This record gives sequence, C-alpha cells and structure tokens, in this order.
Amino acid sequence: MGGISAEREVSLSSGRMCAAALREAGYTVVEVDAGRDLAERLVALKPDVAFNALHGRWGEDGCVQGLLEWLGIPYTHSGVLASALAMDKERTKQVYRDAGLPVVPSLLAAKAEVRARHVMAPPYVVKPYNEGSSVGVWLVQAENNGPPALDDAMPDVVMVEAYAPGREMTASVLGDRALTVTDILTDGWYDYDAKYKAGGSRHVIPAEIPDAIRDACLDHALRAHRALGCRGLSRTDFRWDETRGLDGLVLLETNTQPGMTPTSLSPEQAAHCGISFPALCRWLVEDASCQR
Repeated sequence: MGGISAEREVSLSSGRMCAAALREAGYTVVEVDAGRDLAERLVALKPDVAFNALHGRWGEDGCVQGLLEWLGIPYTHSGVLASALAMDKERTKQVYRDAGLPVVPSLLAAKAEVRARHVMAPPYVVKPYNEGSSVGVWLVQAENNGPPALDDAMPDVVMVEAYAPGREMTASVLGDRALTVTDILTDGWYDYDAKYKAGGSRHVIPAEIPDAIRDACLDHALRAHRALGCRGLSRTDFRWDETRGLDGLVLLETNTQPGMTPTSLSPEQAAHCGISFPALCRWLVEDASCQR
C-alpha cells in the first residue's frame, strides 16, 4: 500500500480498508508502505501472499509485479504484462481495437507540441498516457481559443483523444465474471476530486440503462479483461452517448488495480452481487499466484 506514485493517498486508504477486511476474514496481516526498501522488507517478512493495494505507477504498471515474481511471492490482481499494457493507455486502445472493441480516435504527442497548437480538432482530452485516477487530465472544449497550457508536471509525451460525450459508466470483472454496471453522476468532469472527495460523485447501481447497453458493457468489460490478460479484479470505464444508441458506447480504459475501499466502485458492484467486502478480499487472496 502507499507507494511513491501520484495516487499514494488513495492507495493508503485502500490498503487500510483491505487490511481490516482481511483481518476480519481471518488472515494475519502486515501493512507495508511500499518504499525503495520494499524488496528487503518482503524478504524479511516472508509473506504467504502479497495483497497488492497499490495504485498508479510502480504498483500498477508491472513493476511491483515483476519484483514479486522475482521473489517468488504469490500476489493478487494482474500480472506483469497485463499490468504494463493496461497502464499504457495508447497500447490499451490498440488491444481494444484488435479485439474489435469500440474506442475514440487518439494519438500520442509531445507536450511542447500540444501546448503550441491543437493537434486534434476540439473538443478533445489531454492526459498522461501512463497514470490513473484522472491525474493531470485536461478537457479542451470546442469554444477554447487556444491549446491547453499544460503544466510542467505533465510528462514529455501525452495522450490526446477525441472527447466522448455522454454518461460515465463502469463495469467490473471478477475472475471470469462481469459483475454489473454503475452510472457515475457528477456536476462536471469526472476528475480526481469527483472520484475521491466526499460528495464528488454519485453512483447509480445498477445503472438505469437499456438492457442492450447493459449487456454490451458487461460483454465489453469481460472481453477487455481477457484481451489484456487481466487476472483477479479489473474495472473497465465507458462513455455512452445515449442519443446514438449502441453506436454511442466506447471504452476509455481498464483499471487493473481498482480502488479498494468498501465504497469504491468495484467493491460496491461486488456487494450488489452479494459479495461482501471481506469476502471480496478473501477471494483475491485465495486467487493469488505467481506467473499471472
């Protein structure tokens, strides 16, 4: 838990909640704030299983997964390749395209070029191609006069994608089962604050959508999970322009380390399907392995 990414605070919250749930489920739990000495600490602890509650870079992009493979410690969630693929948003989209899943046009561009001119006709979205939780996301509206003034914290290469209007929805996959669809309601952009601050968003579960759209979301989430090679728990995010019917549904990204507090999206969906938070955490522990 914790770690050194931009999502450290979210990970600490996930880790604390998961540790409490795992103790409730009967496990002996040690909470490890993942620093540069992580390998040494794991060697000293000799855990039976590492429950990965890290988010963002280093914990979600294949790095810690590779370390756990090297040490021979079974771990939860996706393995090295799936984690690395899903963290790279442009490569994720290529996997989606190859699997016949719908996405909006996108490209990678130098930060300096994006600052200098519109590299795509507005409206479009600019985001780091390898971060999560809407960290560093810019929405460039059609009425804007100039390109975005990206700050220096943005990486040298960023992802630019056509803006997909409509409703924000998400579907989780646990093992080989797509759970349900949540409609995420906000007053504006579903940014970091909307995701994590009290009152930032409201979740409608199950989403009040036509059966055909619900079935498509569940099908697409499961196909994305399989195409990327995910294991354990994943969550795929969608935008749906209801004025276009099924043609208005597109995939945005797949999260291999979804938020893990009881009120996070994936645990909420599991609870809706009759799986309590301790039972969800237990399932993930019992599913843990190497060579994922």
